Amino acid sequence: MTQYDLRQIIAEELARVIPGEAGKRRSRFDYVLPGFGERVHPSGRKSYALQRTMGGKQRLITIGDAAILTERIAKDVARRLILRIELGENPADKKLRARKTPTYTAFLQSYWEVAAPTWKPSTREIQNIYRRTHLDHAFPGRFIDEISHADAVRWHAELTRSAGPGAANRAMEILKAMFSKAEAWGYLPEHSNPFRGVKRNRGRKIERFLSYDEMARLGRALAAHRAENPVEVAVISLLALTGCRRGEILYLTWGEVQGRKLKLTDSKTGPRIVWLGKEARAVLDEFPRGKKGQRIFAFDVLPRSALDWFWRRLRIEAGLDDVRLHDLRHNYASLAARSSETLPMIGSLLGHRHVSTTARYAHLDDGVLLEGATLVGDCIERNF
Repeated sequence: MTQYDLRQIIAEELARVIPGEAGKRRSRFDYVLPGFGERVHPSGRKSYALQRTMGGKQRLITIGDAAILTERIAKDVARRLILRIELGENPADKKLRARKTPTYTAFLQSYWEVAAPTWKPSTREIQNIYRRTHLDHAFPGRFIDEISHADAVRWHAELTRSAGPGAANRAMEILKAMFSKAEAWGYLPEHSNPFRGVKRNRGRKIERFLSYDEMARLGRALAAHRAENPVEVAVISLLALTGCRRGEILYLTWGEVQGRKLKLTDSKTGPRIVWLGKEARAVLDEFPRGKKGQRIFAFDVLPRSALDWFWRRLRIEAGLDDVRLHDLRHNYASLAARSSETLPMIGSLLGHRHVSTTARYAHLDDGVLLEGATLVGDCIERNF
């Protein structure tokens, strides 16, 4: 009989004959596998556990019920746990996080359920696209407190390469807002947002304006596609003729079209009125009027995707490779300025509503605004 066998037998016999304190658990540790042991609960139930020092503290990890696991299987599990601990992991903390801290995937779903109903319909549609294409699989299998600032920087850089700088910036802003909520809801400590401080990709600061010759080329390209792509041509024409934002036209409903004006309810700056020149009104008149809440422009696929694809094709044909759709809005403002319109006039036409400039719009009546919209429309019509 070896020395170990003798010590093991003595320990087992003592455990049987020496009663434990009432209401307390007793533990019997193994001599061959240090830290592994059997715990006897006050109820008589037994379980296997592993006691190790992690992070300077003694931690006890429960392996499983002795009525389910054999001692041999429990020891195999204990050996794997010891190996992970030696490699720097902390299984006890990970188990605790599994109960208290959500995974990235679970928290993304929870955040969406709370935040999405507060977004405007057009915003929600765009955010859902970004979630499906860029966010759902960003950090699979990770707890939100495991995602570091370095992880966020690396993810943003990779997305910039694969999806482009603009898409990467927008996706990052969504996650930045989401992790801020994780702090506010108590899942993360304050000032731990991994996306705070991640530098946005620089946008193009130079605004692109179209010359009269370029407007003529764009007009000819639009005319060539009017029969084949009437919806896309109408949307782009209205962007050029009204200076509206893309979403304001894409999601325009018949209820918002009121004579010579658009009464927008889902605008970036809140409800606003857009005055229509006769050219813009003529574009709308080409479509049969539908119900009040019905969108004017219907696409077979997602509106933004369809319009982006068509615009890329159109601008190549027109020789306007460096012109973005949003540049049509800048061009509208430029034409208004070239027509000697005042800054308050241009601000009202574009819907630039700001607290510091609201008073400057007060003197503009509806007739003046309609006249300004007509002047710009005439200028574009002559050159299209």
